[in-house]
Amino acid sequence: MIEDFWEEFLAVWDLGILNTSLGDIFTAFGIFLTFLFARRIVFRLISRGLRKLAQRTQTDMDDRILEAMKQPLEFTFVIIGLYISGQVVNLSPALNVVFGQIIRSLIAFTLFWAIFRILDPLSILLDRTVTLFGSQSMHETIKGFFVKVAKFVVVCLGIAAVFQEWGFNVAAVLGSLGLVGMAVALGAQDFIKNMFAGMTIFLDKVFEQGNWIKTPDVEGTVEEIGFRATKVRQFDKALVTLPNSKLANEALINYSRMTNRRIHWMIGVEYRSTKEQILNIIQALSRYIHECGDFETDPEKTKTFIFLDSFGSSSIDIMLYCFTKTTVWGEWLEAKERLAYKIKEIVEGQNASFAFPSTSLYVETLPFGTPEPFAPPSSGSPPPSPSLQ
Repeated sequence: MIEDFWEEFLAVWDLGILNTSLGDIFTAFGIFLTFLFARRIVFRLISRGLRKLAQRTQTDMDDRILEAMKQPLEFTFVIIGLYISGQVVNLSPALNVVFGQIIRSLIAFTLFWAIFRILDPLSILLDRTVTLFGSQSMHETIKGFFVKVAKFVVVCLGIAAVFQEWGFNVAAVLGSLGLVGMAVALGAQDFIKNMFAGMTIFLDKVFEQGNWIKTPDVEGTVEEIGFRATKVRQFDKALVTLPNSKLANEALINYSRMTNRRIHWMIGVEYRSTKEQILNIIQALSRYIHECGDFETDPEKTKTFIFLDSFGSSSIDIMLYCFTKTTVWGEWLEAKERLAYKIKEIVEGQNASFAFPSTSLYVETLPFGTPEPFAPPSSGSPPPSPSLQ
C-alpha cells in the first residue's frame, strides 16, 4: 500500500504543472531566489572594482554614473537568474515563446531605465555651456529643462521598445495616432501654448530661477520654471503658480536685473530760507553723494541731479535724484536711511527748517462790524442783577 502511494506521489511529482515536473519548478524557483538574494553581494563586489577605476579619474561624473546604475545593474542580475531558471524548466513551445518575450521586455526596460537614470550625471557635460546663458542660475534652469525633455524621450522610446517585443507594429500605431493626435492637440491648446511660452522665456532670458519679478498679478521670487507653468514665491511666503503664456504676454518687471537702485526725493524747505542757505544745502548734499561711497556717480552709468526744482504751495522744493551702487534691498534701505539723517543734519546745520503743508488765512474785514469791547467786572462788587420788567 505504501508503495502504491509512493508511485502516485511520483506520478504527480513528474506530471507537475503544465507537464512540468515539480522538481524542475522548485529547482528553477530556488535558482531565481539565489540570484535575487545574491544580487547586492555580487553588485558590491563588482562596484568595488569599478570604484577603484573611477577614483583614478579627475572628474566625479563616473562616480555619479556608477551610483545611478546601481539599481538597474541589480535588476539585471535578477533577469539573469530568471532566464537561467527558465532554462531549467522544460516549458512548452507556447510558454517558451511567452517567456522569451518577457525576458526581452525586461531587458529593454532595464536598458532604458539605466539610460534614464544616467541622464542626470551626464548633464554635467552641459556645465561647459554656462557662458552661453549669462549666469549660473539661468544655466541650471535651462539644463534642467533639457534633462526633462531627454527623460521624456527616453520613456517614450522605452515604451515603444517593450511594445515592439510583444508584436505591436509601433510605426503603424504611431501613424494611426495622427488623427488622435490632432484631436488631442485641439484639446491641449493651452498646454502647447504654455510649453512654447516656456521655451520663449528660456531663449529670451526674460527671467531665471531666483529672480525677483513683478507682474500685474504677483510679485515675488521665481522658484521653478517648468514646461507649463512657473512657480513664484511671494514675500508673504505664499506660492503662486502662473501659466507660462501669461508671463510671456504680460508686462513684467525683473528687479534682479537692476544695475542700481534709485532714490528720488523732494526736499521742501521753508519760504523764509535765504538763497545762501539753499545753495549751501545743495552743495553739502552734492559733496555727501559724491564722497560717501554709497552712490554711483559715474556719469557713464547713472545720472545724479540735485537742483532747486520748484516753488511749491508751502515750500521751496529741492529735487534729489541719485542711484545707490547696491541693488540689495536691505543694503539700499540702510544707504537711504544714512542719507535721510545726513539731509536732516545739513538742513539744520544751515539754520533752515523743513516745510510742512500749511494754509495762511488773511481777513480784511469782519462780516458783522467791530465787536464791542469786553469790560471785566471790578473785584469785590457783584455783577448787577438784570432788571425784570
